[in-house]
Amino acid sequence: MLLAEIISVGTELLFGEIVDSNAAYLAQQLAARGVTLHRKTVLGDNLGRVSEGLRLALSRADLVIVGGGLGPTDDDLTREAISAVLGETPQEDPALLAWLEGLYTSRGRVMPAVNRKQAWLIPSAEALPNPVGTAPGWFVRTELEGRPRMIVALPGPPREMHRMWREQVLPRLPRPDAALHAVTLHTQGIGESNVAELLGTLTRGANPSVATYARKTGVDVRVAASAPTLEEAQALAAPVLETVRGLLARWLWGEDGDTLAGAVTRALAGRTLGVIEAGSAGALSGLLADEPGFLDAAVTVDHARLITLGLTPVTLRDHGVVSEAAARELAAGAREHLGAQVGLAVVTAPSGEGAGQTYVALSSPEGAQVRGLNWPGDPAQIRERAAVAALALAQRTLRPALLAEVQA
Repeated sequence: MLLAEIISVGTELLFGEIVDSNAAYLAQQLAARGVTLHRKTVLGDNLGRVSEGLRLALSRADLVIVGGGLGPTDDDLTREAISAVLGETPQEDPALLAWLEGLYTSRGRVMPAVNRKQAWLIPSAEALPNPVGTAPGWFVRTELEGRPRMIVALPGPPREMHRMWREQVLPRLPRPDAALHAVTLHTQGIGESNVAELLGTLTRGANPSVATYARKTGVDVRVAASAPTLEEAQALAAPVLETVRGLLARWLWGEDGDTLAGAVTRALAGRTLGVIEAGSAGALSGLLADEPGFLDAAVTVDHARLITLGLTPVTLRDHGVVSEAAARELAAGAREHLGAQVGLAVVTAPSGEGAGQTYVALSSPEGAQVRGLNWPGDPAQIRERAAVAALALAQRTLRPALLAEVQA
């Protein structure tokens, strides 16, 4: 089984100016390929440190992926580091140079001289085409202590990196010795420690393995198994997966690529959903934006507007906007004033007095449900958590009706 390390290059990553989403993407891709990832490292734009990190990674891993540092400027040093570690001298590749110059010519521009370094190659490197940028990647094959090693250099912009990985790198990687089968179950309404208690000794197994992860939308449980073939891996995971599904059935809302908003859409069973948000700045509507059942939304903190949407003056005077009564009235108002079959409302105070206090409510022909919550956090966190809480309430409330309909 291949052992891999990822090196992300860029001082902006060290300063936190950019989040290293590329490493997360590559980690998921490697796991799906059956490659074992041992380390992820972030290094600044310094030739000595990048070279040292690369040399150390090559001593431990079969595959080293270097992300970033392929631009045309003096602080883009990935090519220089690879060349230095392997003791090879980069040369301009005529075909790459012609391609680069053609890119600029096609746009009516003259290529700056600094871009010529993007046409460099060393003898052990194969150029990886970049159809959406000016930085070709490198696929390097070498040996260390009698064992083959691979270095993959990828551009930093995610749009370029993702496409190059899919189209150029994956076809060049050797087939894995073992197949990996993994399923991630999504839960809501139960804490990670409670999930771990329910799973008991299942989390101590090595193959299949069962692991828990806290996410914004709840707790995920990943069941994974490896075997010589995919069919054998699936068969090995199946009984454990069935057990986990049974233990967590009460809280499950989806698997793998499912979203909580999509789970709400399934639970709506063809009905339309209207949303009223007060204080959450459209966070809930943003999560629902691409869902087919999402009919309409009103996002406002204006009291007069909220009154036209169903909030009564008495409730506003006696309880305020951020209250159980207000959430209940606005959920009903989403049905009446937005013309939806199901209404969902969220009222929250993201900052100031009472910051974190939130109420979410759902109104449907079967009745109404309200939930109150209070979390610490900055305004963005509070809005996000309020939106997720509203989706969770809708999924849990509507799901029994969906199950009853299916059983009938």
